[in-house]
Amino acid sequence: MRPSWPPDAAQSRFQGPADRPEDASAQAPGLFSESALTFGCAGETLVGVLAVPAAGLTAQRTAVVIVVGGPQFRSGSHRQFTLLARDLAAAGWPTLRFDVRGMGDSTGESRSFETLDDDIAAAIGVLHQRCAGVDGVVLWGLCDGASAALLYLDRTADPRVRGLCLANPWVRSAEGLARTHVKHYYLQRLLQPDFWRKLLAGGVGVRAARELAQALRALWGGRVARQAASGGLSASAPEPDFRRRMLRASAAFDGHQLLALSGNDFTAKEFVELVASDRAWQSALARRQVQRLELPEADHTFSEPDDLRALHAATCQWLENGRGDAWAPPPSGAACAYSPVR
Repeated sequence: MRPSWPPDAAQSRFQGPADRPEDASAQAPGLFSESALTFGCAGETLVGVLAVPAAGLTAQRTAVVIVVGGPQFRSGSHRQFTLLARDLAAAGWPTLRFDVRGMGDSTGESRSFETLDDDIAAAIGVLHQRCAGVDGVVLWGLCDGASAALLYLDRTADPRVRGLCLANPWVRSAEGLARTHVKHYYLQRLLQPDFWRKLLAGGVGVRAARELAQALRALWGGRVARQAASGGLSASAPEPDFRRRMLRASAAFDGHQLLALSGNDFTAKEFVELVASDRAWQSALARRQVQRLELPEADHTFSEPDDLRALHAATCQWLENGRGDAWAPPPSGAACAYSPVR
């Protein structure tokens, strides 16, 4: 039977650990410590910050590597990755955030998210060196950082990676962007009286109509190209594009995956539309070890404090649930939708 997307099963809901501070880094400074470090990568020097539980507190054997997405450095938008790393360390998980080559304080030429394998491998290596008790890592990535994490696994199948947290994965294509804009923007605009008033008056509605026509042409062109292309991923076929490699990695990965999706974000919507149109993606995400977190009001970088706190609490709960062999369902509560993808 073809799995549904999005899942139509009742959503379980949960709240993070009781009495969790709004920002552990500000309200509980004794729970973690940080240190700056440098490490090598293909002849260049990467700069990172390692956050670990404070002395005397129990450190988990699983650590987290934050793969920064987009033209970002290790702090992230509105200090997003700084706060995430500190929250995770305060909860017991050593966490490394770092600048890839050519970004922030790291040396080298900037590069595409499709070519970060050496950077991620170097970060995992130095984390194991600095945290002797760690026996596995979770890759946590936002946007094309999430995509880079999957592409890394596709090329390396690194056994040190035990889990993936993928926030608003980047799967951009001309057809996907057109489909997303048509469905989630232009169709809504067509239902608004203000659009038609502007169109009849020769205002910005004319420009919007032209943009809609362009999106429809891109959508149609992408469908024609797909129908003309040969299917399959045989050994003799050319290297698939990054979206197919992401799918291949997700489907082959036996570890746990958390898929975090923002409701107010075209990148997340484009990912949802891709999955809805592709049975292989649906099958990969329907597996028991894949869970989905939805934050309906969140934007791309979870810039609102409530959304950021919910994301951090969900990540901590997901990490905690994944410590055992069984993947326990989250406890009931009232915060955000969190369920296996079915």
